[in-house]
Amino acid sequence: MANETLARRYATAVFTLAADAGAVEAVGKDLGIIAGAIEGEAAVKGYFTSPVVARGDKEKTMLGAFSGKVGEIALHTLLLLVRKRREALLPELVTEYAKIARGARGVELLTVTSAREIPANELQAIVDRLERAYGKKFEASVELDPALIGGVRIAMGDRVIDGSVAGRLEELTRTLFGAGN
Repeated sequence: MANETLARRYATAVFTLAADAGAVEAVGKDLGIIAGAIEGEAAVKGYFTSPVVARGDKEKTMLGAFSGKVGEIALHTLLLLVRKRREALLPELVTEYAKIARGARGVELLTVTSAREIPANELQAIVDRLERAYGKKFEASVELDPALIGGVRIAMGDRVIDGSVAGRLEELTRTLFGAGN
């Protein structure tokens, strides 16, 4: 929780800089690239988060790796995390930045979990229907969970709509065994 709060503070500052520069999407993409490169490889992540490695060495390494490949705002954010010994905040900072950027666009995250791949037109139909029903704009992400058997489970913030076969079976079980007690 403390890390999330701190990451949100950093993300808010970075978002403000990006918005002033008119580069909100570009900075978000660059932060994602940086986090993906660092978090995607265990040895790189270990080096990046190690308290034993000197800050100056990390800064040189990060400059060499990302200079010219990502924008200045994202690069300086990375260097600031190194200088402040807050390297472990990077994944949470990226997540919080994306939340802030979505909020600024008036879009909420919608997670659709399905037992199988959902064709793009079906996913768009689900999103369109929910946008009409709730009067909001959604950005959908899809997760696969074969345990659902069929149907979909939709998460919108703290609200969950479970239309999966597994969810219905669980509900039926609760009804049958809950009524007998």
